[in-house]
Amino acid sequence: MNAAADSDIRAHAAQLIGGDRRALAQAITLIESTRPDHRRQAEALIEEILPNSGRSLRIGISGPPGVGKSTFIDVFGQHVIDQGKRLAVLAVDPTSRLSGGSILGDKTRMEVLSRSDAAFIRPSPAGLTLGGVARRTREALLVCEAAGFDLILVETVGVGQSETAVAEMVDLFLLLLLPGAGDDLQGIKRGIMELADILVINKDDGDLSASAARSAADVANALGLMPPRHQGWRPEVLRCSALQNSGIDAVWERALAFAAILRQSGAFAAQRRDQAKAWLWHELADSLIEALKADPHVATQLEALEAKVSAGKIAPTTAAQQLLTGFLRSR
Repeated sequence: MNAAADSDIRAHAAQLIGGDRRALAQAITLIESTRPDHRRQAEALIEEILPNSGRSLRIGISGPPGVGKSTFIDVFGQHVIDQGKRLAVLAVDPTSRLSGGSILGDKTRMEVLSRSDAAFIRPSPAGLTLGGVARRTREALLVCEAAGFDLILVETVGVGQSETAVAEMVDLFLLLLLPGAGDDLQGIKRGIMELADILVINKDDGDLSASAARSAADVANALGLMPPRHQGWRPEVLRCSALQNSGIDAVWERALAFAAILRQSGAFAAQRRDQAKAWLWHELADSLIEALKADPHVATQLEALEAKVSAGKIAPTTAAQQLLTGFLRSR
């Protein structure tokens, strides 16, 4: 980039670090763009703000459809704001494969937070990224941290492959469950249970309270058979009602306790370092695939090899090796 472009990047970074919400929104839009010139600008911006990142608590929130994730985030987020904190929500929206647009409107599903000056909500279309997690969510986390937000919540599309991706970019993974979930633990993937640092039975109100209590006990028993993710912290099972705003304070208190324990042991910083290395390899893999698809030599071979693979005339591993060999020779 030229000197003028560098100056623009520095000015943008300064506005973002100063807490300018418009600069933050523009930064995330730039990050999500696939245009080559925008990618170069985004990378330069990330480098500029990187020293000001890393100070927030990142929490990933997931759960099955109907568990009330958006309502929980709305109430939980307001509670955090009432404690004098600033909150950012990165909500990964499902994307229509026909139109490419987001299916859900997160701001309309978070009525309280959408009106708060201390909250920033950003829905990001999941696109075709594996697991439904927006590829640039990691970079969006960094710019939100640089903008001075104390807490960043990442809401996933739902229980599925996206949970592993989210767990690799947050400090704490919170799994919301419905009353009655303990009656059929086989329906909850063991891998997702093992990712959770805090599990919360939502909708603990009215006729569902007794079921919520049983579910909490059943889930706690199941967790006792699983090794904890972090030394010094065993996953906890809590109950709350986002609708009635009960039990929300306990969830925040335990989240703070989790962060304090991990920081004291050094596990918090170690996890961040491991996540940075994982990010490097994810980015490397994605970039290599993009480079392969854009390579003219690969393009001339790809269609024919795909046809042979589909017809069972060649193994996918052999076809992949041929494409990779050709790509490397063309460098």
